[in-house]
Amino acid sequence: MVTTQQPQAWHELAQQLRVDSIRATTEAGSGHPTSSMSAADLMAVLLYKYLHYDFSNPRHPNNDHLVFSKGHASPLLYALYKAAGAISDQELMSMRKLGSRLEGHPVPVLPWVEVATGSLGQGLPIAVGIALAGKYLDKLPYRAWVLLGDSEMAEGSIWEAFDHAGYYKLSNLIAIIDVNRLGQRGPTMLGWDIKMYCDRAQAFGWHAISIDGHNLEEIDKAFQQAVNNVDRPTVIVAQTIKGKGVASLEDQGGWHGKALSADQAKGAISELGGGRHISIQVQKPDEQIQPASTGKSQTLQLPTYKKGDKLATRKAYGDALKALGASRPDVIALDGEVSNSTYAEEFAKAYPDRYFEMYIAEQQMVAAAVGIQVRKYKPFASSFAAFLTRAYDFIRMAAISRANIKLVGSHAGVSIGEDGPSQMGLEDLASLRAVWSSTVLYPCDGNQTAKLVAEMADREGIVYLRTTRMATPVIYTPEEEFPIGGSKVIRSSDQDQITVIGAGVTVFEALKAYDRLKNEGITVRVIDLYSVKPIDVETLFQAACDTKGNFILVEDHWIEGGLGAAVLEAFTGVDTAPTYIGPKLRVIHLAVRSMPESGTPEELLHEAKIDADAIALAAKSLLKQPVGAPS
Repeated sequence: MVTTQQPQAWHELAQQLRVDSIRATTEAGSGHPTSSMSAADLMAVLLYKYLHYDFSNPRHPNNDHLVFSKGHASPLLYALYKAAGAISDQELMSMRKLGSRLEGHPVPVLPWVEVATGSLGQGLPIAVGIALAGKYLDKLPYRAWVLLGDSEMAEGSIWEAFDHAGYYKLSNLIAIIDVNRLGQRGPTMLGWDIKMYCDRAQAFGWHAISIDGHNLEEIDKAFQQAVNNVDRPTVIVAQTIKGKGVASLEDQGGWHGKALSADQAKGAISELGGGRHISIQVQKPDEQIQPASTGKSQTLQLPTYKKGDKLATRKAYGDALKALGASRPDVIALDGEVSNSTYAEEFAKAYPDRYFEMYIAEQQMVAAAVGIQVRKYKPFASSFAAFLTRAYDFIRMAAISRANIKLVGSHAGVSIGEDGPSQMGLEDLASLRAVWSSTVLYPCDGNQTAKLVAEMADREGIVYLRTTRMATPVIYTPEEEFPIGGSKVIRSSDQDQITVIGAGVTVFEALKAYDRLKNEGITVRVIDLYSVKPIDVETLFQAACDTKGNFILVEDHWIEGGLGAAVLEAFTGVDTAPTYIGPKLRVIHLAVRSMPESGTPEELLHEAKIDADAIALAAKSLLKQPVGAPS
């Protein structure tokens, strides 16, 4: 029941949120006040009555989750935090300034921000992951509330999220679309066609409610309907006015991302009724309900393989993930409808309650992993390496979120064979290496893969494992250890003339070349660089000194940015590495340089000149060169 006092209280809070959005952006000299003002009424009612959140304990398992998918409305979010007593007015005025926690778009340096937003189209997909965790893993009554902008409704990732939320019947997910009609450069695609938004959402199995986003009683009724809905997700489509409350700003183009001048702000604040000092006691969550158990921990028993056997590292990944699932109830798996190729199906069969099928929706898959890890689970998400490129912006933003997710890309390189270049991941090492604080691993055999999968579980940040389609020989015993940041010198002597560095399939080509060259009186050192990032600098430096700087780098990847680039960058004085003092490097870099086609793995490795024949030829060429000659 709504009392006569409540709408007035909500109105006053909404006006404070508008005023504070203007004050903070004017002080900063930049930001998005008008985008914040349109949603102020919606957020005022949410904070006052419906959000259950303990701001003194942001890690409380029963807290609701509030995601600003329209991250540019951060002034509104920070104004909410001030109203809730989480930040001071002084801190609010520090927004967008160097050293402030209140950055231009929300990031998790703030304890109440769980994921970074600002790249539009990501908040709702991530909230799907949070809601999946709530409904199927934690089995707790918390809700995921998401504020969306109407511009981002043109993003395909938003509709992947609508689709998956409907499929999984996420009744704990409530989306609020702030339909203010104006985007960055003009009107949005649908403008104020509220019915179209509702029709589209309903087609994906959502309960849709259309309201006047400035009518406080309509907002209240819509939120009440949403929390009472128990069988499907709810979207509240709110028609609003950008710049609401200030006549000169209302529904006016040209104001997106622009702060008011001091004089303009003074007049706007006066029109809004002046400054206020309202503080809200936000409802705290239920203390009694505890997260559901997802299973009992067991001693980890990784799969083992005999030396000389042959199997694909993608199969070893599936076996190891299943073993990890038995050992760790916090391990979760997701896949993009290729689990019978990535072998994530091994986990899915054993632990169906901890497996989420994301179908052909790689953006949603990565986003769901980010959402699930918010609740401290360990998500492993797998697909073909080539298809992870579709989700690259989500991976990039996951790093900004300080998210801990594990990504696995199978079918990498030309060695996949007959499927052709559309299926060949040839950019993945470069792209994942470029992600902030990422880890990039590329095992060559089954035992190495299993050990690295186990290490991935507790590795922080974005951790990527590259697996191979073709079966490869097991060359390591189950007892060998493979620490992240290490490498394996698998052939060496005091007479080594050249160092050959490979990873994955090229390790075996290097071993074949080693045997041929040895028969011809040429001794080479072979290094398996299974940890591409971080890289084993000390072993590389020692090899360079021992082999007079003669290096052959060989990789099943485009020449740009992959293993070869990682090795060469190790010698350029990276801050975290010791300085190299040794012979001048003479390098031949063997990598994929021309567009591949269909063929057998052996044919394609040969065609790309990254097989044993090419390595042997490169070694002979390198030894013929006088010291200091270009390679």
